[in-house]
Amino acid sequence: MNSVLDNYTAILEEVGFENVGEIKWNLSPEELVEETIKRNMGVLADTGAICIETGKFTGRSPKDRFIVLDDETRDTVDWNHINQPFEIEKFEGLEQKIKAYFEGKDIFVRDAFACADPTYRLKLRLFSEYPWSNQFAGNMFIRPEAKDLENFDPDWKIICAPGFEANPVVDGTNRGNFSIINISKKLILIGGSGYTGEIKKGIFSVLNYLLPTVHGVMPMHCSANRGKEGDVALFFGLSGTGKTTLSADPARDLIGDDEHGWSDHGVFNFEGGCYAKCIDLTAEKEPEIFKAIRHGAILENIRFFPGTRTVDYSNISLTENTRVSYPIHHIDNALIPSVGEQPKHVFFLTCDAWGVLPPISKLTPGQAMFHFLSGYTAKVAGTEEGVTEPKETFSACFGAPFMPLHPTQYAEMLGDRMQKSNTSIWLINTGWTGGAYGSGSRIKLRYTRAMITAAMTGQLASVGFTEHEIFGVAYPDSVPDVPSEILNPKNTWSDKTAYDHQAAALSKNFNKNFQKFADKANQDILDAAPRII
Repeated sequence: MNSVLDNYTAILEEVGFENVGEIKWNLSPEELVEETIKRNMGVLADTGAICIETGKFTGRSPKDRFIVLDDETRDTVDWNHINQPFEIEKFEGLEQKIKAYFEGKDIFVRDAFACADPTYRLKLRLFSEYPWSNQFAGNMFIRPEAKDLENFDPDWKIICAPGFEANPVVDGTNRGNFSIINISKKLILIGGSGYTGEIKKGIFSVLNYLLPTVHGVMPMHCSANRGKEGDVALFFGLSGTGKTTLSADPARDLIGDDEHGWSDHGVFNFEGGCYAKCIDLTAEKEPEIFKAIRHGAILENIRFFPGTRTVDYSNISLTENTRVSYPIHHIDNALIPSVGEQPKHVFFLTCDAWGVLPPISKLTPGQAMFHFLSGYTAKVAGTEEGVTEPKETFSACFGAPFMPLHPTQYAEMLGDRMQKSNTSIWLINTGWTGGAYGSGSRIKLRYTRAMITAAMTGQLASVGFTEHEIFGVAYPDSVPDVPSEILNPKNTWSDKTAYDHQAAALSKNFNKNFQKFADKANQDILDAAPRII
């Protein structure tokens, strides 16, 4: 063996991998694409993107995510049905099994960074069974330069083995698949699922724990962009609400599409890539994302038009959660390094499937905290296993599945940051108008873009606002390039009484959900709750 290979072998043996096959260390995207094709794990689209299938799981599996319960996490993690505790002994046994699983198998290793601000940067090392999992990490995390890889000593390690399944009876998991975070050991185990999003969301969960507790930095499930004058905007929202789409604005520089930190210095991206939904993607609707799907991008669970290698983005025969990952530099106006100033505007995005909320409204500080803690949306079909149509949900901080701490800790940090930066907060409904799902229609993307642009450019500063009779939020009476009749959602319903009933039902659900936060909420937040009529 040569000295380089000897060193790689020694590193693997040191962390418990023995007698593995070939060691594929920090391969280029081209090499990983070749490995994927050679192993019959993917084919090329006519754009040059590699197309793969993630297997049984085409979305995250929140019920199979765990955090190891130990002295480090016992009193800090908010234990619940999302942050499920996992025994130390079970973790150690599973770790040995998954490492033994690699015996005789080729192993793909990837070194990368998380956090564009060097002050908070984590060094990561991924050990993966599949080449396309490795390429995904290369797309989504920050790519080190050659000099950074010399004597690279990772802070955190991830082991990803989609082909390995746990025995729930013996190993303590719920099913064969699992994603387990060990804060003390700085290790994530992923098995039984090929869905690549588990890799990035595992590290996101880690940062959501470390940044507040160690650095006092606000971690956020949001996208971010910056105007030519340096004005930064944040877009909060669950998958399917438009974070990626709305942040990819050709008139503004993209900081990132999903995960960020907000420090005393400003905003920074956790990642080095984007992970966009592909359903019904067209060059006309989302040109930046469409253009980004080229060599180096990974398309997940798509289908081609018959007899071609042209992707049919309307084909959802495998899943509605078709995805593409690509390095952020595939976006022409990406800001690199991905850091920005203090945000001037914050947008809370919700996909209201019931057609109740205004398409745009301005929030008071109390309302901002109320809606942040509520995190209301309708889950878009395919985002998670078993979701086949929009489903009403409340996800605290617009990202409860990734928040190990109690939601009020994040809310207090956000409130403090907003106050210090004098930030304007807006609630944007990217969901339905003219009726609920099944009778109304989705609000047109061009209208949503026009409303956001008007807010960021100050065009709404001189217009009148009307208070919603139930939710109390203030919606503008006019917005340039947007039909005035859609600004008041009740006006778009032919049956006004039906709207009132739907709005009352939604407000009751908001208040019912908020009861779990009420004992820790201040009076401004409590006063922001919807009125029960």
